[in-house]
Amino acid sequence: MPRRPGTDRWLLGATLALCLIGTFMVFSASAVTAKEEYGHSIYFLVRQIAWLVLGLAGMILLMRLDYRRLREPAAVISVVSVVFAMLIAVLFLDKSHATHRWIPLGPVHLQPSELAKLAVILYLAWFLDLKGRKTSRIEFCKEDFKERLAPAIAPVLLFIVLVVLQPDLGTSIEIALIAFTVLFAAGLSSEWVGVGALCSIPVLYFQIAYVGYRHDRVLAFLNPEADPQGKGFQLLQSLIAVGSGGLTGVGLMESKQKLFYLPEAHTDFIYAVICEELGFLGALVVLALFAVYGWRGIRAAMGAPDRFGRLLAVGITAMVLSQALVNFAVVLGMVPTKGIPLPFVSYGGSSLLVMLLATGVLLKISQQAEEPKW
Repeated sequence: MPRRPGTDRWLLGATLALCLIGTFMVFSASAVTAKEEYGHSIYFLVRQIAWLVLGLAGMILLMRLDYRRLREPAAVISVVSVVFAMLIAVLFLDKSHATHRWIPLGPVHLQPSELAKLAVILYLAWFLDLKGRKTSRIEFCKEDFKERLAPAIAPVLLFIVLVVLQPDLGTSIEIALIAFTVLFAAGLSSEWVGVGALCSIPVLYFQIAYVGYRHDRVLAFLNPEADPQGKGFQLLQSLIAVGSGGLTGVGLMESKQKLFYLPEAHTDFIYAVICEELGFLGALVVLALFAVYGWRGIRAAMGAPDRFGRLLAVGITAMVLSQALVNFAVVLGMVPTKGIPLPFVSYGGSSLLVMLLATGVLLKISQQAEEPKW
């Protein structure tokens, strides 16, 4: 089977296009807020560009590095240990926005929970590759649970608990979805899938029903009109922005909802501003770019020359697509509000950096992948 020559231009092009759209839209969505709060309309834009340059540099570096070097135990243990230490350390730092999510590093803040996604993907790909060289399927039996499944999910569960303590339920669910996808690609039996689903239901119920603001978000999702100036305000403003765009939008920089109506317009709800300013066609372009990313990520996974590369590619693709789909669903009122940024597009340095670093690894896998027969 012939190998795919050079860099995957479709994957790279989709990534760069999303970053470019994100840069323009971050400025459009944040200029008025930045001027009001910081005195400079380009405050968020400058910071976003700085993170973008750093992320692109890291992506290029990882594109040149053989991804198999990440399979070395020293690399895996170092990454997992550092992220674990950061997740613990952040719990003892001062709160920001009533949460322990960021580590201040001079003028910028790093979010360890974003790095935890990469650490989980790397660890699972390494461990499942190591344990799957004799048989790839994880059977529903005591032996496979003790030797393969339990050691695989133990660090993941620990990461999830630490992220929930921040508190950040949305990111912890993201980590769980990524881990499940990698495990399923590694041959997790359907019986274990059922057990995992049954175990997660009571945990999610407790985390939502007995935590006030999460319970309020669910009620607002079910009936936002019941409290349009309170709990349902953000969702209603998002839907107004989406509906105002029509086919071609009101024009770049012309959004009305970003003018202190729509909270988090440049972060979690930037897709609503895209819908308003660029309309259905602009929103469709963004969806298409993520579809291209997913297509090329799956192709890279299918053609990866080894099991480690295949699981890495699956995890990275799942991370980007699941986060994008959750963000779309939140903006469109299909699921309760969660603090999940749109990959490559939303303002947020940690998310942008992690997505670009992961894409660098995916591009390297695609360089060495064999061309699938489909």
